[in-house]
Amino acid sequence: MNSQICRSASRAAKSLLSASSKQTSRGRAAAAAATVSLRGVVPSLASYGRSESGNASRAWISGVLALPAADGRTFIAIKPDGVQRGLISEIVSRFERKGFKLVAIKVVIPSKEFAKKHYHDLSERPFFNGLCDFLSSGPVLAMVWEGEGVIRYGRKLIGATDPQKSEPGTIRGDLAVVVGRNIIHGSDGPRPQRMKSTYGLNQRSWLSTPATLRSGYMVITK
Repeated sequence: MNSQICRSASRAAKSLLSASSKQTSRGRAAAAAATVSLRGVVPSLASYGRSESGNASRAWISGVLALPAADGRTFIAIKPDGVQRGLISEIVSRFERKGFKLVAIKVVIPSKEFAKKHYHDLSERPFFNGLCDFLSSGPVLAMVWEGEGVIRYGRKLIGATDPQKSEPGTIRGDLAVVVGRNIIHGSDGPRPQRMKSTYGLNQRSWLSTPATLRSGYMVITK
């Protein structure tokens, strides 16, 4: 079942970026994602394609997070529950309606080891292992969005970490119920050097608008 979800999410990713890069009308990229039906797929927490060697970790969003710091670009990831519930179109459309541009996208399946690095600041909390199991349980749709103030406003669109404390109209406030399954992750600031040193680079596997590799960074051009 997870392999079906992963293939569907991959097709959605290609459709989303193709529509966005052509600067189609508002909502067109989300409509492209809707052509790939993920609805009705039963969520599963079984691991799919997990790589203990760390290959999955190196294929994570970190490559594009190694971009030169700028308030005009941020990292957003739809977590396994959001992908499995078929919420790609809904979430992407909210960012598009705000006027942000999707500039890079990738479907990845994080390893357990990567999840531990991603949530390292929570390693002493009792829910740490469960959180890592969840992040590595299935496909994640990793994206880079661009626009003025996208980091700040992106966080507002997402809502509070705990959906119960999120305002109505936010992604988590409208679509999530419990903090352990809060659908989406958003960067709280540009931290390129930290991401570069922690996770390494693998930008060539990203779908993106025209880009060049320069000094270890992926520079996405308009």
